[in-house]
Amino acid sequence: MKLIDLNRHGAIGANSTYIQIGAFHILVDSGLHPKMMGFDAMPDFKPIEDVELDLIILTHCHLDHLGSLPVVTAHNMDTPVITTAPNAELAPRMLRNSINVMKRQREEHGITDYPLFLHRDVIQLNKQFVVQRFEHGELYYKDEEKIEVILHPSGHVAGAAAVELIHNDRRIVFTGDVLFDAQRTLPGAHLPQGKIDTLILETTRGAKAREHGVTRASEVDKLVTRIGEILERDGSCLIPVFALGRMQELFKIIYEARSFGRLPHCPVHAAGLGMDICNYFDKIRKRTHLIDFDITMLEKMKVRTVDMNMRPGRDMPRKGIYLVSSGMMVQHTPSYKIAASLLPHAQNGICFVGYCDPDTPGGKLLEEKDSGSFFFETMDYIAPIRASVDQFDLSGHADREELADYAEQSEARAIVLNHGEDLAREWFEKALLERMPATKVLNPTPTVLYTI
Repeated sequence: MKLIDLNRHGAIGANSTYIQIGAFHILVDSGLHPKMMGFDAMPDFKPIEDVELDLIILTHCHLDHLGSLPVVTAHNMDTPVITTAPNAELAPRMLRNSINVMKRQREEHGITDYPLFLHRDVIQLNKQFVVQRFEHGELYYKDEEKIEVILHPSGHVAGAAAVELIHNDRRIVFTGDVLFDAQRTLPGAHLPQGKIDTLILETTRGAKAREHGVTRASEVDKLVTRIGEILERDGSCLIPVFALGRMQELFKIIYEARSFGRLPHCPVHAAGLGMDICNYFDKIRKRTHLIDFDITMLEKMKVRTVDMNMRPGRDMPRKGIYLVSSGMMVQHTPSYKIAASLLPHAQNGICFVGYCDPDTPGGKLLEEKDSGSFFFETMDYIAPIRASVDQFDLSGHADREELADYAEQSEARAIVLNHGEDLAREWFEKALLERMPATKVLNPTPTVLYTI
C-alpha cells in the first residue's frame, strides 16, 4: 500500500489522504484549513495531479474534511464519492454556506482566489454521491481486482464514519474523527474490531489527558449548573457553538434540563447556520433514524431568533440563553458580537463547550479572562471582563487512552498517525511504540509518498 498525507501544513487542517491499494487509487476526505486562506487552505494535490481517482470517500461534513471536495470532483467527474446518508444530505448545505463565506472574505481581504468553487461544482458533487449503509460492505471492481468498502459509525458528528477497506484479505482502517461516548443526538462509535493490517489513527487529543474523574456526563452536569447560576442572577448566558452537531446537542441538553426542572423556562435565542442544520437533522431522523433530534423540541422551547442590531458594551435587552455560532467566537459571527455586549456586565456569563484554538477570539478570551479587559479587534472595542467565562469539555473527539486502547487491540502491523498537532502525535508515537513494539508507527511528513 502507498500513502500520501496531502494536508500541506500537517497537524489539523485540510485533511486529505491518498492511498493506493493494488490497482485502486483512493482519496479519503478533502478539507479546508480553517486558519488559512486562498489556495493555501487546500490540500496539496500536486503529488496526485496525474492520478485518476477510482474512489473518493467522505468521512463527515466538518469543513476541515469536506471543504475542498468540490474542487476534487470537478476534476474527477466520473469517480463515485462514497459516504453515509446523513453526509450526502448535509454536505451540499455546508458547502453552499462555505461559498458565501468565501465571497465575503474575497471582498474583505481581497483574496482573488475565492471562491475556490461555485454552486455548479456542489451540484456536480451531489451527483457523484454513492450512499452506503453503516456496516454493510460494498464491492468495487477495477480490471480483475476488487476492494470492499465498509463504513462504521464513528460517533463524532451526525453521519461520521470510520472506513474499512478489504483488499486481498488485507484490512486497512481509517478511524476518521472518533467519539466513543454517546451524545444527546447520536450513539457513540462502533469501530471495526479484530486484527487490522494498517490503521490510520486520529490523534486530536493526544497532547492532554482528561482529568481524573471528568467525564462527558459530569461536564454536561457542570454546564447545566453554571447556566442555572447565570439565569438565577438575572443574567444572560452565551453559549458559542459549532453549527453542525454541537448546536443540536445543546438544544437537547437545555430542553432535557428544563423538562427535569434543572433550568427555568427562560427565553432561548439562537442564530447562525446551525438553525438551518436543525431542519436537516429532523429530516435525517425521519429518513434514516440515525439521529435523535426532533425539530418540534424547538417549538416547545419557543426558540427565538436573535436581533443582531446591537452595540458593543450595551447589555442584551432580552435576557435568556443565547445559543449561536461560531463555537470559537470567530470575528463577524453572532457569538463574537453578542460577547461584546454581554462581557462588561457581571450578571452575564459565557460558556464555551469545546476546544477553542488559541489564535481565535474564543481562545484568546479564555486565556485573558483574568486580565480585566478584552479587545474586540474588528469592533475596535475594549470590553471590561465582568461576566463569568467558563469552558466545559464536550469535545467530539475520543480521549487519547481510548484510542490507544483501540489501536492496541487491533494488533496492527502498521499505524499511521493522522489529524493531530505535533505534541499530540508525539504522545501517540511514544505510547504506541511502548505498547506495541512490533508495530511500525508512522508520523507522515505532508506530501511525502510512503510504502507501507
